[in-house]
Amino acid sequence: MDVIRRQWLAAACSVGAGVVLMGCNPSAGDGDEESDKSGGKPAASEVSAPEDLMREHGVLRRALLVYQETAVKLRAAAGAVEPEALQKTAKLFRVFGEEYHEQKLEEVHIFPAVQKGGGLAAAYIGVLTAQHQRGRELTDYILSVTAGEKFSAITAETLARVMESLVRMYEHHAAIEDTIIFPAWKQTMTLEQMDALGEKFEEIEVQQFGKDGYEAAVKRIGDIEASLGLADLGQFTAPPPPETKEAKAEKNKPDAEKKPQ
Repeated sequence: MDVIRRQWLAAACSVGAGVVLMGCNPSAGDGDEESDKSGGKPAASEVSAPEDLMREHGVLRRALLVYQETAVKLRAAAGAVEPEALQKTAKLFRVFGEEYHEQKLEEVHIFPAVQKGGGLAAAYIGVLTAQHQRGRELTDYILSVTAGEKFSAITAETLARVMESLVRMYEHHAAIEDTIIFPAWKQTMTLEQMDALGEKFEEIEVQQFGKDGYEAAVKRIGDIEASLGLADLGQFTAPPPPETKEAKAEKNKPDAEKKPQ
């Protein structure tokens, strides 16, 4: 009887434990947004620190595109360009790029680690830091001259040159960081340290912007692009190249002599 009783209790406890675990397991419920159909966590829910930095560069590059395209429009017809969109772009570049990405992440956590590691990457830190400061000066100017309602021809030309210089500097700046600085920084840490820093970056982002800081920045730059007619990616598709002599000669050959496609 004692044996039977012990077997019955073991079975009951197993069932009870299973019920408790199912109730505590987030993947057991329907409509769980953090799990896919197989019960695993979606890859998109985990963003590494280097990926976070590079996608932030993506937002800033979209702001640079606004500057680049608007510089052309300013020279063609300054009166047709509304300062408001450039003011919004500069404010986004300031709070998301300069005050957060540069000052809270790169200059505090990345540049010192790379500098300490030495080598080729460390040699860039002085120039990159100086470019951060120059970028802030250029943003100050853009914020100042876009505070009015219209641009004069003189102001428009100067503003166009300032925006183009910022685009030229920052495009190369970001490319060096993506291909040299961030890989060198990654080599200074263990996987555990990288994971911990990724969580730290997320905490800083939430403190700075709230829960969805990156998503809000993407929406802001998307709205700016739409207001300027820049939202359609297709308009930036390059035209076909000019026809070469070889292509023309091939086209004029009799069908029997043409090369198979």
